[in-house]
Amino acid sequence: MPATDLSDPPNPLPPPPALQPFTHIRCEVGALVSLGAGHHGERRYVPLGSGTARGPSLNGQIVAGGVDWQVARADGVLEISAHYVIEADDGALIEVRSEGYRHGPPEVMARLAAGADVPPQDYFFRTIIRLQTGAPAWAHLNGVLALAVGHRQAALVLLDVYRIT
Repeated sequence: MPATDLSDPPNPLPPPPALQPFTHIRCEVGALVSLGAGHHGERRYVPLGSGTARGPSLNGQIVAGGVDWQVARADGVLEISAHYVIEADDGALIEVRSEGYRHGPPEVMARLAAGADVPPQDYFFRTIIRLQTGAPAWAHLNGVLALAVGHRQAALVLLDVYRIT
């Protein structure tokens, strides 16, 4: 049997997909509610209030009543699973599911937890966003995946959202 060649493959990966600016989300957040320790970490949630979505591909208002479910893991990573609705400027309702991670050096995360405005480059806060709507004018969003780069402030979450092409 011939030896297997373990050198670099002849065809490297193609270039990554491009990111296109999509919208900027600014959402008010309520106080953290802890459900206590669970199997995978502290289970908690943050109520989402009103806010805005403004950008080249989506403009509207965040409908108050969404929730950001979280698991604070023992390794310092915060698992994020936010679920909310954007009412587009034309009245269409768009469901948003945003899942990802926030983490950083312990001292940075402690400052965030205390409500300090920490520069977003000091920690990792990324989510993948899926959108869904029944509004015919916005049906193209039902196949979109987007990447959000987050910035957490004391009473706000800011997301720069980019469509993955």
